[in-house]
Amino acid sequence: MTENKKEIPKELIEKVLQIIEKARTSGKIKKGTNEVTKAIERGKARLVAAAADVEPKEIVMHIPILCEEKDIPFVEIPTKQELGAALGLEVGCASGVVLEAGDAKAALDDAVKKLKALSKEKA
Repeated sequence: MTENKKEIPKELIEKVLQIIEKARTSGKIKKGTNEVTKAIERGKARLVAAAADVEPKEIVMHIPILCEEKDIPFVEIPTKQELGAALGLEVGCASGVVLEAGDAKAALDDAVKKLKALSKEKA
């Protein structure tokens, strides 16, 4: 799965960050690897994002695997800082999840469709 992540277009990553920001104000999100893991395992996650620059990688390396098993869209964001900002934090964040899209529902549905199409191309 690791070689697939780099093929997500920059525009789609930007769109995912915007979806997270919108969902933060009008829907429901969770921040942090423990919360993200629980949301995936409970089947509540709609869209999952993790930062590429997390050290050590072991902190988030299980997330894409869990997402693949549960058929939940996953996006790798280039930096913790970008992801943290989208999640409404002044610091970086390793991972985040959209539980309810709120006003971002249409954008989320569109992004999910594009992400699933990309993963089918790679399969």
